[in-house]
Amino acid sequence: MAGIASGPAGCAVGQGSANGDLYAVQPFGQARLMHFTDCHAQLLPVYFREPNVSIGIGDARNRLPHLVGQALLDYASVAPGSQFAHALSYLDFTDAAQRFGKVGGFAHLKTLIDRLRGEAGSGNSLLLDGGDTWQGSGTAYWTRGRDMVGACNRLGVDVMTGHWEFTYQDSEVLENINAFEGDFVAQNVRLTDDAIFDGAPAFDEDTGHVFRPYTLKNIGGRTFAIIGQAFPYTPIANPSRFIPDWTFGIRAAELQALVDEIRQRDRPDAVVLLSHNGMDVDTKLAGVVSGIDAILGGHTHDGMPVPVIVANAAGRTIVTNAGSNGKFLGVLDFDFGESGIRDFRYRLLPVFANELPPDPDMSAYIDEVRGPWLDKLDEPLAVADQLLYRRGNFNGSFDQLICDAQRTIGNAQIALSPGFRWGTSVLPGDMVTMERVMDQTCITYPETYVREMSGEDLKLILEDVADNLFNPDPFYQQGGDMVRTGGMNYVCEPLAAAGRRISAMTLDDGAPIEAAKTYKVAGWATVGSKAPGQPIWDVVAEYLRNTGVARIERLNTPRLKGLQNNQGLADYAAQD
Repeated sequence: MAGIASGPAGCAVGQGSANGDLYAVQPFGQARLMHFTDCHAQLLPVYFREPNVSIGIGDARNRLPHLVGQALLDYASVAPGSQFAHALSYLDFTDAAQRFGKVGGFAHLKTLIDRLRGEAGSGNSLLLDGGDTWQGSGTAYWTRGRDMVGACNRLGVDVMTGHWEFTYQDSEVLENINAFEGDFVAQNVRLTDDAIFDGAPAFDEDTGHVFRPYTLKNIGGRTFAIIGQAFPYTPIANPSRFIPDWTFGIRAAELQALVDEIRQRDRPDAVVLLSHNGMDVDTKLAGVVSGIDAILGGHTHDGMPVPVIVANAAGRTIVTNAGSNGKFLGVLDFDFGESGIRDFRYRLLPVFANELPPDPDMSAYIDEVRGPWLDKLDEPLAVADQLLYRRGNFNGSFDQLICDAQRTIGNAQIALSPGFRWGTSVLPGDMVTMERVMDQTCITYPETYVREMSGEDLKLILEDVADNLFNPDPFYQQGGDMVRTGGMNYVCEPLAAAGRRISAMTLDDGAPIEAAKTYKVAGWATVGSKAPGQPIWDVVAEYLRNTGVARIERLNTPRLKGLQNNQGLADYAAQD
């Protein structure tokens, strides 16, 4: 892609110093931004396997973030077998996880953030949260996200934006924001015309902005404008019925106008976009909107060991992403000269729980908010017969387990499960508890269904999701991965035209899926009207209680075509 590069200038891959201190980050310049995103309400350390399939299409082919495994380590000059290699890649995941331990956890993250704040000096740092913070765990679901608001206040989050935050009722979102001690920003969320007429609450009734579009912060004697960019496709990817008065979008033209206005009126030393667009969308946006110095992004869960540098009309924009599940903390230091930003240093720091002592106050808070639900969370359901994980463009073993549960409990031929990117991993031999099931399924629209669908309907569903995932224009990509299937197989050609990516659909017994024939299909997470069945976590829990062992007999991953020499694909046997 013209004007895009990932280079070593301004970068220091977060592998620690020669003395073995993983977190020896020498302060640089006058201002430090710390960034985490997509923690999905994981307050405790977890295991999280990175993908072996992250296919780049068009200009994104064989570029960050679409490099996996050894290709990613080679690009970032990361030593195989190291802690950082384990954090970045799926390679030897089980053995490395047993060796290096769990990642994330807010008590450990708090220790790291406090250390980095102290090293930067008082008033010289800012902590940014890219969103997807209030959703993804049982306690977040039961407290309606309030447990995470309290945790973020204790963590010291200064500014945040959102996505899955908007899957609570709009009144709950506003209540949580009121309890949040930092600034919630989102320039691209507006009231509908009817809501404006009806006097719905908004940050600015004249412009229709539901939330503060941006905030000004003084860091190290320099003024930073932090603009919020919430997930632009929220009412499409998630139920609009929860937030009927709010509209979303990328709104690139409005963003450019806002950047120009801020630079003219507020005269900041730096403009930063705190984004939940996804890495590919942010990279394109950086090329069409000028005047943004850095985009700290989220949504696609990409741990970026080095930033992408995008040239535009005003110079260049630094684009990064800080992974997910509290696994990474991005650190971006700026050095200013007389004419503005002179240089920068970026590091991606993995948060290894074994390397960072837990903060006592945060630990006490976590124990407090988890206490009322511990008996339910700790319920043992089944022993993992193999590594259970989610994340990758196609089916993961935990996704397959969910599909198998739906087919068995619902007595269905086929199961469908959303391609969510959140969800923790379970090592072989470990117990699958109710908490781990909630990690994979905990949404505010968890109801299941079993219904008849035609073969034609099934193909339309697969084609629609494939176009969302593999559209060559990033502005038409809505994030997430391919819908997971159970009991059926197909061929996928990501580089084909829309409507022609899916073929050769069959049942597990090899029988072709016919367009005019109907099939009994189980699924969950309907975005439109509420489904009639029980929550998906109850379905999966019932299945696991009955089996006692979480075993995958067959992984329904599609056969891929046309992806030769694509470095976003590794250890994937079913391809032509």
